[in-house]
This record gives sequence, C-alpha cells and structure tokens, in this order.
Amino acid sequence: MPAPDFLPAVTGCRFPLALWVILHHLTGPGQALEPAALALPHGLYSLIRAGYMAVATFFVLSGFVFARTYARTQWTGGNLLRYGVARLARIYPVYLLSLAMVAPIILADRTPGRGLFVGAYVLPLQAWLGPIPVNWNTPAWALSCEMFFYLIFPLAAVFVARANWRNTLIGAAAVCCLTRALLALGVSDNLKPLIHLADFLMGIAAACAYDLLARSPRRPAGWWLYLPGCALAAAVLAYPGLLPRGIDLNTALRPLNAAALIGLSLGGGFLARALSTGAALYLGKLSYAMYILHVPILWWYLRWSHSFSAPLYIAAVIAISALAYGLVEEPANRYLRGLAPKRRP
Repeated sequence: MPAPDFLPAVTGCRFPLALWVILHHLTGPGQALEPAALALPHGLYSLIRAGYMAVATFFVLSGFVFARTYARTQWTGGNLLRYGVARLARIYPVYLLSLAMVAPIILADRTPGRGLFVGAYVLPLQAWLGPIPVNWNTPAWALSCEMFFYLIFPLAAVFVARANWRNTLIGAAAVCCLTRALLALGVSDNLKPLIHLADFLMGIAAACAYDLLARSPRRPAGWWLYLPGCALAAAVLAYPGLLPRGIDLNTALRPLNAAALIGLSLGGGFLARALSTGAALYLGKLSYAMYILHVPILWWYLRWSHSFSAPLYIAAVIAISALAYGLVEEPANRYLRGLAPKRRP
C-alpha cells in the first residue's frame, strides 16, 4: 500500500491536546492550580476544566489517522497480523513504562480486589469495569478504548473503501447520534469503549471527507473549516449551558472535531502553518508519552518535593516524555514491527 500523504498539522495538534489534559488535572478540586483557575473568568475556567474532552478529540484523530493509513489495505491473515503487531508496538512499550513507574504505588495499595484491577490495568481493560476504586494512572482508561477500536477497525475499513459524499455524510450523521442511541438502549455511560466508539467512527468519516475534498479540482483552503470548528468548540466548552436539552457536550463536539481535523489537513492559514513547524511536529510526537506518563510523574513529584511548581512539573513531563519517546517508544516500535512477518511481493 502506498504511504498516505503526511499531514503535519494533524501531528502538531497532538501536543496542545495533551497539554490541555494535563492542565485539566492540575486545576481539579484540591489540585495545585485550582485557586488560580477559580480566579479566571468563568468562560476561561470552564474551557480549561474541559480538558478531559481532549480525549474524545484524540479518539476522532485516531479514526482519522487509521482511515488514512490503512484505507487500501487488503485484510489478509498476514496483513491482520502485521496490523496487530504495529498497533501493540505503538502503545504498549510506553504503557509498560507507566506501569513500572506506578508499580511501588500499586504494591502499597491495599484496596480489596486489587488483583482484578491489576489485571485490568495490565491488559488494559479498565474502561470496561466502570468506576474502579483505584487511581494509579487514571488517564490509562483511554487505552482500553483504543484497543477496542483497533479490533473493530478492519470491519469499519469496508466503509472507507466505498466512500463517496452520500455515504460519508450519512455515516457522519449516524455517528453523531450513536452515543445518544446507545444510552437510550440502556448502555451504561460507564462503558467508555462503547460510548466513545462514535468519536472513532467520526474520525473515519472525516478522513473520507478529507480525501474527497483533497481530490476535488478546486481544493479548498482548510482555514474555512478549522477556524469556525475550533471557535465553536471553544464557545461550547466555555458555556455548555447554551446547548439545547438532549444534546450532550461530547455529541456537540464530535462534528466540530471532525471539521477542525479536515481543515488542518487541508492546510492554509496561520494555525495550520504553526502546527506544521518542526518544533510542533516533534512535540506532537511526544503527546502519547505525555498523556500516559503525566500522572505517574505527578505521583513521584509530589513524593519527592515539599512544594509544587506547575511550570517545573510541566517541563519535567515534556523532558521525561522526550526521553521515553527517544529511548523506549521509537526503538521498541521499530523492534516489534521487525518481528512481524514481512509483506510478500
């Protein structure tokens, strides 16, 4: 399969999303930046505290990248094996590093049923258990969702192969309603992989829409999509009370995330250029390590330091994530991919 066109702004946007998640955790109840956050205007405070919604954006982004990467894959047994190895190689080495960092905390924990939770963390399956009474590395629940999405993507790829404007728009409209439909059918909001499936599928629809726009004779500039998409998302996050009854925040953001990703992929405008710089690309590559390591780093920071400095902590997260990316993530990724059977000519 020919390599898909590289879309630098899509990689570059990962870093601000990861940083947004970190700020969300630092401004929560009882956290170091809560007093400073409460002193901000209400809209800005709500926007910062909505950093957990960046995870849904990451899911949309995952669907987008998967559809772009594997759109023309023939799903033979060998390709399925290579796909599975590539997905594990992408997320598991740094995840194991995060588990090693919190291992002393896990060993000291005396929560009843700890063995079940350890197993769920190792696999990882914790997002299927609903709320659990341990918080060793809470952001890791997103990996349960990603693993589920990895499993179902080869089935969803059938849609990509048949994409046209009619199918894409119908599919996007359907996934906008999917979460509400699941809740109406009695699916628990605690089953995060099912609840966030719509975000991943929206990313696939967005990739199809991008391909159709990119192939059109008059390819549009992306700013006309990402500027209103980002502005409307910020307004909804800052003032969620403006949403009509029956429309939850995640459902409202889903098409806006798709519009922003399509626009950034098309390029054009200051934001897309800024996210395509070398520095933005490098920081974007650190985003996964930042996301999965920032809570273990916080655990140890608070144990070793008698005072807390948010700038120092964030700098430490970036520096340690850079080391993890260069010394663990990339080398392990290359090694594990090399173990998979080679593609036959």
